[in-house]
Amino acid sequence: MRKLDELSISQARRIALEAQGFGRPRPSGRVDKGHLRRVFDHVGIVQIDAVNVLVRSHYLPFFSRLGPYDRGLLDGLDGPDGEIVEYWGHEASFVPKETWPLLAWRMRDQNGWHLVRETATANGDALQRLREVVAERGPITATELEPRRTPKEPWWDWNLTKLLLEFLFLSGEISAVRLGNFARAYVSLDHVLDGQVPRRDQITDHEAARQSLLLAARCHGVGTAKDLADYPRMGITAARPILDDLAKEGLLHEVTVKGRKGTHYRHPDAKLPRFARAAALVSPFDSVVWFRHRNEELFDFHYRIEIYTPKPKRIYGYYVLPFLLGERFAARVDLKADRAGRRLLVHSAFAEPGEDHEEVVGPLANELRQMATWLDLDNIEVHNRGDLASALAATVD
Repeated sequence: MRKLDELSISQARRIALEAQGFGRPRPSGRVDKGHLRRVFDHVGIVQIDAVNVLVRSHYLPFFSRLGPYDRGLLDGLDGPDGEIVEYWGHEASFVPKETWPLLAWRMRDQNGWHLVRETATANGDALQRLREVVAERGPITATELEPRRTPKEPWWDWNLTKLLLEFLFLSGEISAVRLGNFARAYVSLDHVLDGQVPRRDQITDHEAARQSLLLAARCHGVGTAKDLADYPRMGITAARPILDDLAKEGLLHEVTVKGRKGTHYRHPDAKLPRFARAAALVSPFDSVVWFRHRNEELFDFHYRIEIYTPKPKRIYGYYVLPFLLGERFAARVDLKADRAGRRLLVHSAFAEPGEDHEEVVGPLANELRQMATWLDLDNIEVHNRGDLASALAATVD
């Protein structure tokens, strides 16, 4: 049995952060669409979430890697003449148009979204009418097609029209764009995909799955089978033999990481920088912190999104952003944009165990200042909660 190359934890961290786009300095001049494209090259998939307590989550990965930029640039990449399209990539996500067909294995997955599929099967005539309406009238929202007559309930409060539209969207028969109010509007594929992008039926499930895992490997730099499978939300049973085949073909390299169990797959293009110089606030929905198990084993960072946790049970706060410093997550802050008062509120600020507060507080304060400027907020108000709060309050003043 051949001996695999071994990476240290530090080396694996640096490879991972370089792959995720944290390896290069932020632009010193104006950020343009080319910079945003390069972020997509690194992350592949940008998760969408409706929570807007700070800013819509899909804007944050670009700020983390580029610093302040015009959010209208990202808005301009969406839509019929844009370069990205919405689909279920990790969760609801934006992906480059050329990535969309790589998710064909999910579009044809008959085991997912049982209620939606069962509803579609039982309402074939209505489904066909919606196909025709979307082709003729799209972009069009579910509410425009079936106005709501009762107050919207939290989370999955869908009527029949919405369920059927989501089935068509999930199956890759139609697509969607986001309107100014962030509502999802459904459109035909011809509306958003040009003739150079294959349709779902032009790629097999197996090849789509292979390419999805290669994308995950490129965006990870190095990771276990579970790490890579989680990126596009693929089942580990399906992913593992494909990854083994990719390794046999030389498209991935098998390595080990000291302190982590099991074989890791390193992408041939993955770079190992000498240093990691990141200083970035990271969205709770950033791809660098998607997989909890990897966070804990690779970065020694225990992180949970507490948005869905009842307030009395929250440990750190509602919308907590990790702070990446060098090759480690050094702190976390609970942030809110008070748009009416033009303030960036820091509800709590906690250093990670063992961190030198003096080393962390200066770079964190600088990042908060940049975020406030980016969000057009005039002041930063730090509340007295967390072991870093007092020092941070004194530094941001």
